[in-house]
Amino acid sequence: MTGRTLSSDADYRELLTQVKRIVVVGLSPKPHRDSHRVSAYLQSVGYQIVPVHPRGGTTLGVPVHTSLTDACRSVLPDLVNVFRRPDALPELMDEALPLGLRNFWLQFGVTHSGAEAQALAAGANLVVDRCLLVEHRRLIGHS
Repeated sequence: MTGRTLSSDADYRELLTQVKRIVVVGLSPKPHRDSHRVSAYLQSVGYQIVPVHPRGGTTLGVPVHTSLTDACRSVLPDLVNVFRRPDALPELMDEALPLGLRNFWLQFGVTHSGAEAQALAAGANLVVDRCLLVEHRRLIGHS
């Protein structure tokens, strides 16, 4: 089973129209941070956001899970949107892949060839080094 690195507009559009529930790993409670702005936008266009941040609390009106495992206890997300340092990706994939997560969006600058290869070998689909907000606005628009 081998996953794919999604790289075409058709791939992005298909993924963005199929997903409903997005776990955001690294969602900051600070409104000026990219993770917060992107997640607020996604929420405004109808996606269910499930925040993951080690500090917990509440962000964008929803409870923040302290781990990806905790966020996936009741229902698996359709997509994992990652706002973490590249060196955190191997550990994230070690946690995510056994949970059965198979769609990952790695934001600008979030790349790690080893973690990406691990995800692809496990059958996951990846969008790498792209902004979900930018691609959604460009391909689907604010509905």
